[in-house]
Amino acid sequence: MTFSETLRAATWSDHESAEGESYLTELMAGRLSAEEYGEMVAQHYFAYLALDGAAERLAEHPVAGRFVFPSLYRQRALERDLTTIYGPTWESRIAPSKATRTLVARIEQVSDWPGGYIAHHYTRYMGDLSGGQFIRMELQKIYGYGKGGGVDFYVFDEIGSLPRFKNEYRARLDALALDEAEGQRIIREVRLAYQLNTEVLAELLHTVRSAA
Repeated sequence: MTFSETLRAATWSDHESAEGESYLTELMAGRLSAEEYGEMVAQHYFAYLALDGAAERLAEHPVAGRFVFPSLYRQRALERDLTTIYGPTWESRIAPSKATRTLVARIEQVSDWPGGYIAHHYTRYMGDLSGGQFIRMELQKIYGYGKGGGVDFYVFDEIGSLPRFKNEYRARLDALALDEAEGQRIIREVRLAYQLNTEVLAELLHTVRSAA
């Protein structure tokens, strides 16, 4: 079994737990306002500032640099989405939640370890390129957003074919020179990344319900 196959199998239950979080259930059912959806976009914004900032620092690294793709950077897309949802004063409307601050701190903590950066990059971006595309289509139906703001976070036109890109990404994972210990360490970090991202969604759900 290749490393990408091992990684997927070992973390599948964590992936399903993240996708099954009730905030996303409420969102996909059309039961949240545009501003309540914007709360998730805002938390993504802070997480991706950290993740893509790490990518920029690691661009020349012989191992981590293989997983740096400027065409994936999400800051500008998220800024367009937040402007569409909240208007030009969006920056004054958003703040990182406690769970997001924990996620950001972990990304920054492990970003000097190539495997740690790869673990968080894999968790977020492979999800965005897979299930995230279904989320985008549903959000377009619910809120009427098109390209140019609202769901640009999920639009990856610059990378071309998504299936081809994901296959290339998995090939790069499989080409990593990993011993058993390092492979297991990366798997543990991916599982932690799923947990931290799920906690962000759980806190969002609590915030939405508290405001109701």
